[in-house]
Amino acid sequence: MFCGDYVQGTIFPAPNFNPIMDAQMLGGALQGFYCDKDMLINILTQRCNAQRLMIAEAYQSMYGRDLIGDLKEQLSDHFKDVMVGLMYPPPLYDAHELWHAMKGVGTDENCLIEILASRTNGELFQMREAYCLQYSNNLQEDIYSETSGHFRDTLLNLVQGTREEGYADPAMAAQDAMVLWEACQQKTGEHKTMLQMILCNKSYQQLWLVFQEFQNISGQDMVDAINECYDGYFQELLVAIVLCVRDKPAYFAYRLYSAIHDFGFHNKTVIRIIIARSEIDLLTIRKRYKERYGKSLFHDIRNFASGHYEKALLAICAGDAEDY
Repeated sequence: MFCGDYVQGTIFPAPNFNPIMDAQMLGGALQGFYCDKDMLINILTQRCNAQRLMIAEAYQSMYGRDLIGDLKEQLSDHFKDVMVGLMYPPPLYDAHELWHAMKGVGTDENCLIEILASRTNGELFQMREAYCLQYSNNLQEDIYSETSGHFRDTLLNLVQGTREEGYADPAMAAQDAMVLWEACQQKTGEHKTMLQMILCNKSYQQLWLVFQEFQNISGQDMVDAINECYDGYFQELLVAIVLCVRDKPAYFAYRLYSAIHDFGFHNKTVIRIIIARSEIDLLTIRKRYKERYGKSLFHDIRNFASGHYEKALLAICAGDAEDY
């Protein structure tokens, strides 16, 4: 697959949308004698993010209450994380995930890798703005203080969102591939810097050519070469960038599979990917998941999650009967 291929999400704007009616229904569901969780799922997973924000405005003016605050108060555990996560605009959701990845005890490096390796220049710009507005902190400074070494340098390069776009130069691709090959042989600090500069700043189209040239020069796949030459979070980040260049939905399918099967259903990762990709490429991610792993994403969520949490995740995945 080439990165320009058509991809599809699972959530679209609801037709005949009426935010005032939705806000009323949510008020009834949240402020009644018991919390009607099915109603919350039926409304919030069947509206796109822009519509949810309009519902939150209508809710505020109708009840003088904050919808996110009420969801946090009434719900608990992972179901709460899903419902609240749906209410954030995408850049703020990314910012929220990064903040929590860095602010607890220890750092969730896998979250930093997944978000920063996969977002577009525009998404990175909006995420930095949202982070600054929400937390009165500078995202780059927080990354600088919470990480180290070449891993940190690469994250800081990615977060600037200065990747070239839509540009490919076949002659340059051979040169870049030689630099990558040398970087895998020599492994000096200077070579590591050149390696990450190419992977963070060249366009996806250019890197596609570079990886082909790399295979020609070295007889080796780019991912295999990185895995052989480097280790730790630096290696994981470089691999994530390469996988995103090749096929971003396949990268997320791999992340989901790994979160579900290697980490005993790592809820944070599963929730984050399903919400963040729901309007971008979740349908395509589901297809890749089935192709690569034989079982559908639906099947695996049903096996590991339960109750309203399971219902909410499945509703966002918006599957067909055969997925069950």
